[in-house]
Amino acid sequence: MLVAAAVCPCPPLLVPEVAAGAAPELDAARAACADALGVLAAARPDRLVVVGPADETGQGRYAEGTPGSFRGFGVDVDVRLGRGRPDPTAPDLDPTAPGRGLPPSLAVAAWLLGHTDRPDVPVEGLGVGDLLEAEHCVRAGQELVAPDQRVALLVMGDASACRTLKAPGYLDERAAGFDAEVARALGSADVPALKALDSALAHELKASGRAPWQILAGAAEHTALSGSLLYDEAPYGVGYLVAAWS
Repeated sequence: MLVAAAVCPCPPLLVPEVAAGAAPELDAARAACADALGVLAAARPDRLVVVGPADETGQGRYAEGTPGSFRGFGVDVDVRLGRGRPDPTAPDLDPTAPGRGLPPSLAVAAWLLGHTDRPDVPVEGLGVGDLLEAEHCVRAGQELVAPDQRVALLVMGDASACRTLKAPGYLDERAAGFDAEVARALGSADVPALKALDSALAHELKASGRAPWQILAGAAEHTALSGSLLYDEAPYGVGYLVAAWS
């Protein structure tokens, strides 16, 4: 069963080396993420699953120890998912090789896990495509949890990227309302509201978290988790939300 969840944004700027001189601007977001991961550790799960947006239209799984890298963002920073090590006999362990390393969202998650208090349990990753339909996301979330195992989720994803004129998606007047509803749902652990998110609107607003949030909703069905919203800002015209469910 799902015993806890942490919801974090996934911009590579959370990694200070990537943000460089702008790193202090997201100090509050990093601190909120650390608090959310602390909730996961306190829940004493048996297994941790990290869910985040990826390029594929379906789903992709990543084993513990899968490498990731921020070299594509101009910094020599490498990470691995969890504390496991990959099979040394496996070919092509270069984290920058196409199709081999973690997608950026899961690489950010790996960095967060390496720099905060985290559960000392097996970790696996699930990358989910932006176009995966809501019902498939919910079903995937249901399949992640089992009644005889304590599971925690680290759910990565951004809200809309259309909050200001300088935002990546330019200004869209619908973005603030969409983000406010997502923030309310995450802060109150409102499973039906997350399941009902408009996938087409989320895609238009470039909200990368929609599919991961709906996977969370599927995993949280029939639980009595409560939510707390720890961070809600849009410093670069992109909605960054941090929440903890326990």
